[in-house]
Amino acid sequence: MFIELHIIQNFAPSCLNRDETNAPKDCIFGGLRRARISSQCIKRAIRSHAQASPKLKGHLAIRTKRLLDKMVDLLKNIDKPQEEKPIVAKSAIQTMGLNIGKDGMTEYLIFLGESEILELKELIMNHWDTLLKMPQTDSSKDDGDKKKAKKEKKESIPPEVKKAFEQVLEKGKAADLALFGRMLADLPSKNVDAACQVAHAISTHKVDMEMDFFTAIDDLNPKDESGAGMMGTVEYNSACFYRYAVINWEKLLGNIKDKDLARFTVEAFLHASIEAIPTGKQNTFAAQNPPSFIFAVVREKGMPWSLANAFEKPVWTNGKGWIEESIKRLDEYWGKLSKMYGDNAEKHWISEFEGELPNLGECDQSIDKMVEAILQKLK
Repeated sequence: MFIELHIIQNFAPSCLNRDETNAPKDCIFGGLRRARISSQCIKRAIRSHAQASPKLKGHLAIRTKRLLDKMVDLLKNIDKPQEEKPIVAKSAIQTMGLNIGKDGMTEYLIFLGESEILELKELIMNHWDTLLKMPQTDSSKDDGDKKKAKKEKKESIPPEVKKAFEQVLEKGKAADLALFGRMLADLPSKNVDAACQVAHAISTHKVDMEMDFFTAIDDLNPKDESGAGMMGTVEYNSACFYRYAVINWEKLLGNIKDKDLARFTVEAFLHASIEAIPTGKQNTFAAQNPPSFIFAVVREKGMPWSLANAFEKPVWTNGKGWIEESIKRLDEYWGKLSKMYGDNAEKHWISEFEGELPNLGECDQSIDKMVEAILQKLK
């Protein structure tokens, strides 16, 4: 079963997601320049918003390279000598199969559920003396010496202790980890395939970048001195975006192994996808524009459909604005796909658009009722 989400969202002048030149991200689609918000940016906004969900408390993940610092902090109130805590924490992380560099950080960002981190803390406390006696790897040594030290450390770990620490990465029931997945280069067996796919949001129409020239006045300028204390430029655009995401329900259940938590995860994801807005340059532009159209689909068989190709030929407004024309175009494209492949999906939508959408069926009364109908289907 797939749960799809299609959103039309129009943003006033903004720079929500920047590239390496500090300009709004963009792309070519249908042969023309489109505004773009990356999937990474959207997922970050969703994860941040979902942290406020009481139903997911204790079931979220942390993404960090500072796992050693996190573990030392968790151990700060343990009745053990302070100088031993970094040693046992480092040994524990390495026993899991992760490397710690000379800067005290893992080689890449590690995505760990809160329950996995707490499990790691408990194991450290239970095997404190064993971890303390393990030989320490000196990151200043050459590669040959480091390999030798790593081998010695591996051989010094009792098999049952090593197995316990390796199994830490199987203890998590983190909602965002189950949705967005995890890749560990050193431990491919502990990877988690994402149950959710999020597309880059693209504008339904051609976009031109604009430039804002700004100045800032020095409040302590002498009265006889005019001019700005600083000046600069900010690139921005204004665009109506099509956004798409899809959840594989069976995959989510397999990742979490808890049906109630999986339903809470879908509920939080739907609300966060609708309500969360990227934070880029918001103090400058305040582009707090909610979606104008939300279309959710529950599909029990067949393949999921992205409707991005509804806008492969860009929308032209003729003075009518982007929102209404984009919604109509999406409805028309759904009708074409339904004729070609058949329409066996359960559809729910809500919009500020007051006209008829003949291919999408009846409009739902509210976002809450739409989400509740989807959750009932998952029972």
